[in-house]
Amino acid sequence: MVLFREVGPGKLGRVSTTAALAPTARSAGATRLAWLDALRGLGAVAVLLEHLLPWFMPQLRPYWFNLGMYGVLVFFLVSGYIIPVSLEGRGDVRAFWISRIFRLYPIYLLVAAAVLVTAFWLPVREQVPRDVASVSAHLTMLLDVVHLGGLADTMWTLSYEMVFYLLVTALFVRGLHLRSGTFAVGFGVVAVGIGMVLAAPPLSGLWPAYVSGVVFVVGLACLLTGRLRKAAASALGLMSVALLLFGSYVPWLGAAILAVMFTGTAVRRWEQGTGSLLPVAAAAVLVALAPVWSVQAGWWWVQPGVWITTMALAGATFAGAMALRERRLPRFLVWLGLVSYSVYLLHHPMLRLAHAVLGDVRSMGTAAQLGLTAGFVALVLGLSWATYRYVELPMQNLGRRIVRRSRRTAPPTDLRRTEPAKS
Repeated sequence: MVLFREVGPGKLGRVSTTAALAPTARSAGATRLAWLDALRGLGAVAVLLEHLLPWFMPQLRPYWFNLGMYGVLVFFLVSGYIIPVSLEGRGDVRAFWISRIFRLYPIYLLVAAAVLVTAFWLPVREQVPRDVASVSAHLTMLLDVVHLGGLADTMWTLSYEMVFYLLVTALFVRGLHLRSGTFAVGFGVVAVGIGMVLAAPPLSGLWPAYVSGVVFVVGLACLLTGRLRKAAASALGLMSVALLLFGSYVPWLGAAILAVMFTGTAVRRWEQGTGSLLPVAAAAVLVALAPVWSVQAGWWWVQPGVWITTMALAGATFAGAMALRERRLPRFLVWLGLVSYSVYLLHHPMLRLAHAVLGDVRSMGTAAQLGLTAGFVALVLGLSWATYRYVELPMQNLGRRIVRRSRRTAPPTDLRRTEPAKS
């Protein structure tokens, strides 16, 4: 759900992170990593269908695997594969975070504002507390790891993206970022272990949202200005892991998600010739086993058969796309990847709006259901293209201009001494 450009195997220092952080600049190297755009497109459509089908055509919803979790696992693998490399390639923490901010927040804040504006007609979700803590959690994107609901249902996954960014930054400034396989297996072990002992997050109440909000703002200011950067990155990384393990709605799932993301990074290390696939296999087994003995795994989609099938499909999709990375992929799939973030954030509020306008589509005839389903998907894709074109893309370009200007005016702040040697 987030988001690149070409680098040859072993050429870590030549990664173009402007492209890596925004799949918008289409250059000569775009074809080689178009498979990542295609994967994001597939992931976004899977999540869209997971939410759409129960409202419009429940008879088509599969239960032998979970479409939504399949989609987000694909997103997490993609993020794990590319995000650490984008930071390492540039070697500039400030530039990385400026790019992330201008990539993630514009459409996110727009969707949040739209939900609040329409609240007089469509009440805000009950899972969102009417408290300043909710403001803090939305500003940090750490919603799920401080056990608070988001204004849009899909915002929960952004919590784990943010945790990953914070942790990867901490590992980078401390020179520990090459140990991707170790972290993949480590979080897998934690997922299994913590699932057996925790039935709920120990960090309860609203105070984690308040505290994390203050630490996040202060820490991010340090990352952007260069003051106390190592200390700030370490504090943010430790805070994010603590919240992940002890503040998430489902602690074992949080650890499993981080294992999946670091698995994506481990695959990238293997591709570059600097790592093995053994940690990938070990992490996959651990994540598959995580809900088996968990005391907090009563949902249908984490039952062993469904969970393992969903994991296997996500892994096979990623591996298949990677195997085809040298080939030209359907342009529509690549285009879906460009608008995938907007699709991901927009579709659920739009579903609530459609339900309020149309009523219960499930009670209509099959022809009406098919027509309304197709029309809704087309509307989501059209609006997503518009927000991508007029919100996401201009703000990403603004972020790039700020990065270029900061490089001309600020003293050097890169940390290239922590980069791996070229292979």
